Amino acid sequence: MYEQLLQLDNIRLNFNPDGLFALNVTLGIIMFGVALGIKMSNFKKIVTMPKAVIVGVLSQFVFLPAMSFLLVVLMKDYVTQGVALGIILVAACPGGNISNFISSLAKGNVELSVSLTAVATVLAVFLTPLNFAFWGGLYLEYGNTQLGTNLLKPITIDKYQMFLSVFVVLGLPLILGMLFSWKLPKITKKITKPIQTISIVIFMSFVVIAFVKNYEYFIDYIQWIMVIVLIHNALALLTGFSLASIFGVRRRNRRSITIETGIQNSGLALVLLFNDKIFDPDLPLGGMLFIAAWWGIWHIISGLGLAALLKRVPLKTF
Repeated sequence: MYEQLLQLDNIRLNFNPDGLFALNVTLGIIMFGVALGIKMSNFKKIVTMPKAVIVGVLSQFVFLPAMSFLLVVLMKDYVTQGVALGIILVAACPGGNISNFISSLAKGNVELSVSLTAVATVLAVFLTPLNFAFWGGLYLEYGNTQLGTNLLKPITIDKYQMFLSVFVVLGLPLILGMLFSWKLPKITKKITKPIQTISIVIFMSFVVIAFVKNYEYFIDYIQWIMVIVLIHNALALLTGFSLASIFGVRRRNRRSITIETGIQNSGLALVLLFNDKIFDPDLPLGGMLFIAAWWGIWHIISGLGLAALLKRVPLKTF
């Protein structure tokens, strides 16, 4: 397994500049659509339901990155540098854009879910670069025992460029979307759902096209990537559920926190990975790219599956 993934790390995937530009624009539109549904009242939930919001934020930005670091250390004999850093990068990203929809299907607290999305998106501008730099740097310095092989080059992390990219991709669309919603509320009501639906479809199409263009690599390595992402996603969901349970969060809120922690914005991870000012294209990024890309597909499948299950479970029992 390790030898196969080592080969994957050094693969240069087939993407063209136009496709990368389209990915950046698509993610910007997705975040603009998310921002259209965010109101200032969502931030007031920090005051009205502080425990649930604080637990949700801690779950996403403190415990999930820490647990992900522990996971890659425990799996050090099975995962390569690129795969491990891919896991840490996804864990450093905020919740995914479909978490609110999945939370509603699961009979969770949708208001809390939207509030967590709003708070997490704002915090991600600072905490995503910080978390990846900290946990990724810690892994490169202490957790990676495989650097001795001559097939690997050490991956460096440009904190400033990552912060700048996250701000452009997340921060600006968030600000513009909230301003648009505030100034043009009637138009916002009409366009919010279409924009959110279309942007998600476009993003999924991008991921599918990317896999088609790299079909031979997909066939050779996907079985290992699927297992690793499955384990990581299960860990993320378990982290959210466990932390919410430990702090005695109400059951509806617990469902939303579980989903918010298990649905990650892997599109942001892809955008960062394709930014040559952050990651040198000559570095072994194949494993990181495959982890982020498969997360973009798998978390939707697992999220919808979990929602379908929870929908049938009475709130008084879970």
